[in-house]
Amino acid sequence: MYRGQSGQWSWLFHRVTGLGVLLFLLVHIVDITLIGFGRTVYNDSIAVFASWPVRLLSLALIGAVMYHAFNGVRIILIDFWPAAYKYQRAMFYIVLALTIISFIPMAYFVGAPIFGICPQGDCTASAML
Repeated sequence: MYRGQSGQWSWLFHRVTGLGVLLFLLVHIVDITLIGFGRTVYNDSIAVFASWPVRLLSLALIGAVMYHAFNGVRIILIDFWPAAYKYQRAMFYIVLALTIISFIPMAYFVGAPIFGICPQGDCTASAML
């Protein structure tokens, strides 16, 4: 039994981030199908993505995708390298570190418009989408 150790947390985070990615894909499919209702409906729905709550959700999605990907590599290593289970805790912390390090630049580009900063240099509404 893991009893709250790194293996259990890794397992839980992998499942939760997988569900988050699945939820995003469902929202994305609905979002794309709105183009069938006309340009105005589609443009209005896309404009929602520039709002700060959706930007925060986008940041959560980016973090979830990064963790899920790095942890997937960790799982592959454990599956194909029999001695890897000895390094499970270290690999879990490496996954967390890689997720945080790779998340920081993405957080800047996605989150900066919330504070009025335009990393791309164009502060028009279309550029912030």
